[in-house]
Amino acid sequence: MSTRLIRTTLVGVTAMAAAGSALLATPATAAETRPPGHTATQAAMDAAVEAGVPGVVAEVRDSHGGWKGTSGVADLTTGQSRGNGDRFRAGSVTKTLVATVLLQLQAERRIDLDATVDPYLPGLVRGNGHDGTRITIRQLMNHTSGIFNFTEDATFAKRVLGIDFLDTRYDGWTPQQVIALALRNPPQFEPGTSWKYSNTNYLLLGLIIEKLTGRSYADEIERRITGPLGMRATYFPGTDPHVPGPTRHYSTFTEDPGKIYDVTELNPSWAWAAGEMITNASDLNRLYAALLGGRLLRPAQLAQMTTTVSTEGNLARQRYGLGLIEYETTCGIKVWGHSGGIHGSSTQAFGTKDGRHMITLNFNGDWVGGGKNVVSAEFC
Repeated sequence: MSTRLIRTTLVGVTAMAAAGSALLATPATAAETRPPGHTATQAAMDAAVEAGVPGVVAEVRDSHGGWKGTSGVADLTTGQSRGNGDRFRAGSVTKTLVATVLLQLQAERRIDLDATVDPYLPGLVRGNGHDGTRITIRQLMNHTSGIFNFTEDATFAKRVLGIDFLDTRYDGWTPQQVIALALRNPPQFEPGTSWKYSNTNYLLLGLIIEKLTGRSYADEIERRITGPLGMRATYFPGTDPHVPGPTRHYSTFTEDPGKIYDVTELNPSWAWAAGEMITNASDLNRLYAALLGGRLLRPAQLAQMTTTVSTEGNLARQRYGLGLIEYETTCGIKVWGHSGGIHGSSTQAFGTKDGRHMITLNFNGDWVGGGKNVVSAEFC
């Protein structure tokens, strides 16, 4: 989800660093085995762990082959190190796949992205100033719709993002229930007049995919993208609360500062097409290399995906396309991909516009912004 999805942070958690410094330390032999060219990347990962992130995993693909790095731990209880094949919740990285399916449908002449939402989802976007007859599919995809972001609804935020999550983590949601919560609030702005990230947009897009194809949005992604690309670690869990493998996901809550909670298990149905995907670093590098390299979309559709709008005043150094972020690194190099944040998991997947140099990394904690430091370290 967006950088505003989680209202918790691991930055400055000194209790964990003090209590588990032995667990969080990078192995002494790591520096001896790092390939040249990625030492800055590894250093940025180690710095994130020093700042309080339990563990980091990263994988790079470039013209020299591949590089894999880890720092910190997968499990604060056992002290097990993070591994390069670890699966994790990828949050809003899901949006890139949803947008790719819609662009494929556009190429097949099955959807007009400049048509309004209402013909596809009659009467669904209504209330408190929202009007689906005035919002286009493209505006949903690039977050210029003005539709209220459901993760900012007070009821939802208290129940799912605050400490009440510990009692509600297994509750199930339908997309319609979540959309209804969002629409109880007024629009963020008039359609097409500004930009603001809204997870609600991608719930609506998931429903549109299902309306057009007669299949679940997840099945359509698997049929068109993850299956053909051999993304074997990637799946859409629905209501399944588990994450396979050793990596645990950790959060703190503002209501109980300083205490770290294991939030690995949760029913991700509320995130659905906006952010439920589980995957690993290798699969995401494969995805973005194929996408940016022109293997998933025709040139006309890829050009639309990479046509961006300003996010000025919202997200520094970023512009937003159709389910795709253009990010300017600290040294001015522009890379393309997406970020994802969901309880206890923060992911960055970015690469050059030709898809030949990619990095995907994951923190098993909530420090979403810190991942950009690792991205910049790799490309700068």
